[in-house]
Amino acid sequence: MVCSRLSFFPAASSTTAVPYLDKVDFMKLQNGSDIRGVAVPGVEGEPVTLTEPVTEAIAAAFSAWLSEKKKVDASKPLKVSVGHDSRISAQVLQDAVTRGVASAGLDVVQYGLASTPAMFNSTLTEDEAFLCPVDGAIMITASHLPFNRNGFKFFTNAGGLGKADIKNILEHAVDIYNSFTDEGLMKSKGKASESLKRVDYMTVYTSDLVKAVRKAAGNIEKPLEGFHIVVDAGNGAGGFFAEKVLQPLGAITSGSQFLEPDGMFPNHIPNPEDKAAMKAIAQAVLENKADLGIIFDTDVDRSAAVDSTAREFNRNRLIALMSAIVLEEHPGTTIVTDSVTSDGLTTFIENKLGGKHHRFKRGYKNVIDEAVRLNSVGEESHLAIETSGHGALKENHWLDDGAYLMVKVLNKLASARASGIAGGSKVLTDLVEGLQEPRVAVELRLKIDQNHPDLKGGSFREYGEAVLKLLENHVESDPKLQKAPVNYEGVRVSGFGGWFLLRLSLHDPVLPLNIEASSHEDAVKLGLAVASAVKKFPALDTSALDKFLQTS
Repeated sequence: MVCSRLSFFPAASSTTAVPYLDKVDFMKLQNGSDIRGVAVPGVEGEPVTLTEPVTEAIAAAFSAWLSEKKKVDASKPLKVSVGHDSRISAQVLQDAVTRGVASAGLDVVQYGLASTPAMFNSTLTEDEAFLCPVDGAIMITASHLPFNRNGFKFFTNAGGLGKADIKNILEHAVDIYNSFTDEGLMKSKGKASESLKRVDYMTVYTSDLVKAVRKAAGNIEKPLEGFHIVVDAGNGAGGFFAEKVLQPLGAITSGSQFLEPDGMFPNHIPNPEDKAAMKAIAQAVLENKADLGIIFDTDVDRSAAVDSTAREFNRNRLIALMSAIVLEEHPGTTIVTDSVTSDGLTTFIENKLGGKHHRFKRGYKNVIDEAVRLNSVGEESHLAIETSGHGALKENHWLDDGAYLMVKVLNKLASARASGIAGGSKVLTDLVEGLQEPRVAVELRLKIDQNHPDLKGGSFREYGEAVLKLLENHVESDPKLQKAPVNYEGVRVSGFGGWFLLRLSLHDPVLPLNIEASSHEDAVKLGLAVASAVKKFPALDTSALDKFLQTS
């Protein structure tokens, strides 16, 4: 989805630029296929970068990109839906986005509190009563990042925008921002009030989720009747799942927690990878004697679960569970994951489930795009999933939807009961029986000092690549270590009954090091192999690795 440099400039009716607008490095706002920045002041060393004018310019640039992409009859304005999570800057940014879209001559449909997957779905839903389908969608979110951050994700009916699209939009936003005038900014406020409509789209989205579970259970009205399921929304946007999805299906949801949206996130980080968050939902399950616990991240594109004994289904275990469910429906299919999945998961998918594990790169968009590519060249894949909890299914338009992942889990519960199988969440636990899990699993972050003279004026990326190359050579000369025969990211090595992966971060001057082993002693041996190779790079901060090795 890359188009040429755009020529549309809104709000430029006067030649006098607005003098009080701060200079902004728009390109620093790019975070892969998302945009992220600081939206709220008050945190030392973190100046606000996502101001209202910056937001308005970005929204106008997306609208111009969309107009060029769609190339439709100018007499019928395009429609853009706008939604947000629970962040405290959400309303201010939603108004700025609305002004930016309206200034480009497009209609705006505000959804208010919404989930990221719902925003994509609004480009597919065909329901005129809810002004759907829209031509494009903007979700205002920064996932699980701290309260002062915010950002944007963009969608069309072809899916989320890619890195090149975001770069293109930001480049155009610079031109729009620099052409802002007082008169033009005032006009955009008037246009926004004229073109703005509001609908409760989450009603449509949740209704579709309910229908999916009922269908899987043989069109039973309340297939989850008697099941006690607690939800932890972490004060993000996922609180709807208890009342609007589980309760209509007959589930008991008492004991659900942190359902109220609160952008200060007072209870725990809304992140299924966070240990405190997983402990909170596990505790809720045990205290309420629930059958299942479900947890979401802030904007509901990631999720995890715990069974009745508080055993967690996240990271490798969530991938194993979803693989088991999908491979029952599509025997032999390829499961695409990110690069940090365990060797035990590969054995489980290929030997126990009869599927194929295609371990690819970090980044949910990378994983999804790879699954799409495999299908295009004749290799069937129905699931693309990251250890972070981003999971996308072919049947759901390759959208990473945390709520839909949990619907697949609920489908399994409901269909098992409809078949006369009792035991609550034991049905799910049994599906991952045989998954080999390491006793030791750590991720250590080795930071590159970009100001160190050893970089010799080069980029951190070049320096990181040099580190990886030397490590690769070091491994090849050590008979106790074996480089992974197929690997798409960094240097992955097996040895001492475990493995390590050193890779370069997608966006930051960091080399994350993942180590998994059957004992701490073996994990240390793997760590020492890395340490002996990377010690030749003085700009690399190995303190995290050194500390790990000292605990032996």
